[in-house]
Amino acid sequence: MIRHALAPVLPRCAAALELPVRLDGAPGVALTFDDGPHAEGTPAVLDVLARAGARATFFVIGEQVRRRPELLRRIAAEGHLVALHGFRHRLEPRLGVAALREDLGRGREAIAAVLGEPPLLHRPPYGIYSPAGLRLVRESGMRPLLWSRWGKDWRRLTTPARIASRALAGTGPGDVILLHDADFYSSRHSHRRTVAALELITKTLSEREIGTVLPV
Repeated sequence: MIRHALAPVLPRCAAALELPVRLDGAPGVALTFDDGPHAEGTPAVLDVLARAGARATFFVIGEQVRRRPELLRRIAAEGHLVALHGFRHRLEPRLGVAALREDLGRGREAIAAVLGEPPLLHRPPYGIYSPAGLRLVRESGMRPLLWSRWGKDWRRLTTPARIASRALAGTGPGDVILLHDADFYSSRHSHRRTVAALELITKTLSEREIGTVLPV
C-alpha cells in the first residue's frame, strides 16, 4: 500500500508498480488536466490550447460530466483526449473493492453516454491507487497514467509564474505535465491561475521547439 501512495512522487515506486509517468519515445510534451469539466475553467483552458494549436488530455470526473456533458463534447470535438479520473473525487485507499468497482463503472458509463465509447486511460484522484483499484483498472482494459511534472496549481498562495516554472522545470519530450482545469477539489478559483500559467507554458514549449504538445 505504501508504494501505491508514493508512486505519484517517487519514480522508483511508480516503476515497481509498472505505473507510467512519462511517454517515452514521444516527440513532444503531454499536457494533462484533472478534475473537470468545469463551467469556467474548462472553456478557458480550451481557448488557450486552441490559440496555441495544442492538444491535451482531460482526466474528467464522472459526476461533473453528468452536469456538463456539452463541455465533454467540446473537449472531444476540438481534438483533445478524454480520460477518466473517477466518478467521484475520492481517495482510493479509503474505499472497499465494491465501491471502487462501482466508481470505475459509473465513471466509464458517464463518459460513454456522452461520447459513445468508454475512455482508455485512467488516473486516480490524488494520483494514488490502492492495490485493488489498480487491479480493477487493468482488468477493465484501461491503462493507468500518472505524471512526471506538475505545477502544484491547486495551492491557494501560488502564482501563474510559479505554476509555469514548476511545470516546465527540466521538461523535455516524453514528459507528462499535470495541471487542473477545475477548482472543485482545490483552492477557490485556482483554475484562473492555471489558465494564466498555461499561456506561459504553451508559449515556452513552442519557443523551445521540443515538439508539439500531444495528447496521450
